[in-house]
Order: sequence, then C-alpha cells, then structure tokens
Amino acid sequence: MTLTNQKKAYLFAILSILMWSTVASAFKMSLRYLDPLQLLLYACFCSLLVLGGVIIVQKKIPLFRQSSRKEIVFALLLGVLNPFLYYVVLFKAYELLPAQEAQPINYTWALTLMFLSIFILKQRISASDILAGLVGYFGVVVISTHGDVLGLHFTNSVGVALALGSTVFWALYWIYNKKSHLDPVIGLFLNFCAGFPLILLTCLLFSHPIPEHPIGIWGAAYVGLFEMGAAFICWLYALKYSVNTAKVGNLIFLSPFLSLLFIHFLVGEEIRPSTLVGLIFITLSILIQRFSKKPTDQVVS
Repeated sequence: MTLTNQKKAYLFAILSILMWSTVASAFKMSLRYLDPLQLLLYACFCSLLVLGGVIIVQKKIPLFRQSSRKEIVFALLLGVLNPFLYYVVLFKAYELLPAQEAQPINYTWALTLMFLSIFILKQRISASDILAGLVGYFGVVVISTHGDVLGLHFTNSVGVALALGSTVFWALYWIYNKKSHLDPVIGLFLNFCAGFPLILLTCLLFSHPIPEHPIGIWGAAYVGLFEMGAAFICWLYALKYSVNTAKVGNLIFLSPFLSLLFIHFLVGEEIRPSTLVGLIFITLSILIQRFSKKPTDQVVS
C-alpha cells in the first residue's frame, strides 16, 4: 500500500522526535568518557560524513556550483554559531547539570527566538508574548531550584546560565539562517565544514583530540549521526510532505517528555517532580507563543 504524503510526513516526524528524544541521554552518557570538546569534535566529524553522504546519494553536488559565493560564505559564517558556539556551550551545560535539567532549559530556545526577533527583526511584542516568557522562565526557575522557587537556591548557577546561553546561539542561528536560500542539507553541510576546524583548534588548545576512553567515541558517533544529521534530514522531509507545518510541528512537544523517560531508564537519573512541573510550564509557554501567532509567523524547529 502506498503511503499518502501526510502519512509520510507523520512517519518522518515521529522518527525525528524519537531521535531527538534520545540525544540528551546520549550527551550525558558520552560525557562520562569524553569532555565536551572531545564529544563535539567526534560528533561533528561523524555528522560531516553523514551529510556528505546524503549530498552524494541525493546527487546534490551540482548545487554547490549553482550557489552564489555570497550564499556559500554566509553559510560558512553561520557555522560559527552552529555547530561551534552552540554545542560548545550546550555540552558544557550538560557536563555541569543533570540531563533532566539541561534538556528542558535548552528547550526554551523558542522563547529566546521570540525575544531576539523583537530586537533583530523588529517584530512587535504582544501581551501573549510577555505571558509566554513569564510562564516559560518560571518553569526554568522551578527546574533549576528543584522546586525551591522562593528560596531561589540554584543547584548550579553556571550550568543554568550556560544552558540558557546555548538558546541564544541556537536562536540567532535560526534567525539568520532564514535569510539563506541554499538547499537546507547543503547549508548545514557548509555550517559544519566551517565549524569543524574551529572545534578542532579549540580542542587542541583546551583539551586533547585523543580521549583517554575511546568508548566515548561511539556515543559521539551516535550524537553526530542522529542529533546533528539524520534527525534534521527526517524533519525536513516531514515538513516537505506535510499539508501544513502545524500538523507535524505540534508533535515536537512530545520530545522533551519522551526524553525524560530515556534519561531515567538509560542515564539512571531519578526524575524529580519539580522537573516535570517546570517542563509543563515551559511547554505551556511555547504553546501560548505558538498559537498566538499566525501560521505564517511560526518557526518550526
């Protein structure tokens, strides 16, 4: 039986969500054997191989010659934001925080995107935007204080700051990436081509490219294959086949809750009630932000 386009969209969306739901666990488990820079170095290398393979299989190599030098240079510059700055900061946050804290806090990037768009894209802020921000960042406080909201005792303020900081780089990447007219896979490949030398240099300066425990490289390969490669490509196909982005876009809200299940069973963390409560606030805030906008204004990750 031939699948309809919408069924194909749901299939690719579910595959993406399942992959994204496992990566927080993969981050934390890999960081037992690698430092953040080593993890990023090997993950980025594996992602380059995956993206390069996809470009060859899909016969997209001619698209490089058809792209303008300006577009290619712009994509290379975006590589400073993603994968370099974004993942350096994110992986350090995961090193300092439990996965159940770093993952939901990083999920607030949609709110960061909204607020940065006000300043960069000159978008107007509405009452619902302000409400979404207050609700979402209250969720962050609940998670990072383990529910001690009134005491405001953060278990690791540096880790929380890094997790929030990573959302700035990710949001900036998406804001400026919207200006790119390159094929998305080509664009992402160029991002990683530029980011990899920066990651390698940083690793040589502040770490060591050869890890003491090579077993961690398998975790990095998983991150590069799924978080940075296959999940993104499947999501592009989900958006391509879907009647509209909302039909698959709303499925993304399953990801952080599924992620907590993997974190519990794979990483072994006991999920605190405060984490669930905070995540519900964060999810509610993004729902408020999303459904207060016109469909054409929404950005789907």
